[in-house]
Amino acid sequence: MINKLISNIRKTNAPIVVGLDPMLNYIPEHIQKKAFAEFGETLEGAAEAIWQYNKGIVDATFDLIPAVKPQIAMYEQFGIPGLIAYKKTVEYCKSKDLVVIGDIKRGDIGSTSAAYAVGHLGQVQVGSKKYAGFDEDFATVNPYLGSDGVKPFMDVCKEEKKGIFVLVKTSNPSSGEFQDRVIDGRPLYELVGEKVVQWGDELMGDGYSYVGAVVGATYPEMGKVLRKIMPKTFILVPGYGAQGGKGADLVHFFNEDGLGAIVNSSRGIIAAYKQEKYKEFGAENYADASRAAVKDMIADISGALENR
Repeated sequence: MINKLISNIRKTNAPIVVGLDPMLNYIPEHIQKKAFAEFGETLEGAAEAIWQYNKGIVDATFDLIPAVKPQIAMYEQFGIPGLIAYKKTVEYCKSKDLVVIGDIKRGDIGSTSAAYAVGHLGQVQVGSKKYAGFDEDFATVNPYLGSDGVKPFMDVCKEEKKGIFVLVKTSNPSSGEFQDRVIDGRPLYELVGEKVVQWGDELMGDGYSYVGAVVGATYPEMGKVLRKIMPKTFILVPGYGAQGGKGADLVHFFNEDGLGAIVNSSRGIIAAYKQEKYKEFGAENYADASRAAVKDMIADISGALENR
């Protein structure tokens, strides 16, 4: 799947991923009204609004982008109907030949970690048959519990030819409370990065490992260090746009070949119609605003890479 992700990036010339992280207050009123008219102001109504909203954005952008990253918490808050909307979103994106990164940030041990891995990336045994649960192509994984939490995902990735992105240095302001702590003279995130390389050596694609890393756009200097530590690791870069990251800050996340990183923007794209820059589209044409925001993001990052 890492090979497919790279192939999609080359095909679109767009090292970006759209974060499908819908909040109800992002969803235009006309979509909410229609969903509530059919299902009432219920969890089912909210899930229907989310699904229709996502579908509109995917239809408007799928030809420009290589991948999407739905954040499962935004769906889980609406219970089982929300998870059904998540599953429908994953299936729809895959039908458009998009790579799906399930942003699930799981991290547990033993059989629990294995169950998460099977549920999201693998196939569960039911009697004599096997079924894929959510069937994403990649999943995000929290390494805080060490190899016990990551190895079960690696086992499933080996079997299914899928991948993971391990949290190394996250984009949030308080990430440094733990991730920047100095251990044996080095920050913890560097040690985690080295561990990601070790795990990744066991699962190599053609040029990059199935085991990727998450490194926030908000910490470009740390990104530069981690790029050197992890030359064959694909980096998922959150924090672009709404969190402050810009294309010029991100060139060091990429290797000289222009590959090695994929930059995520969530509300900067899916709620673009709410920004001053795209307000002329209006809520009715929210998906067209998202398409314009995608084009602007591609131009920003491609331009920065060309000029580095």
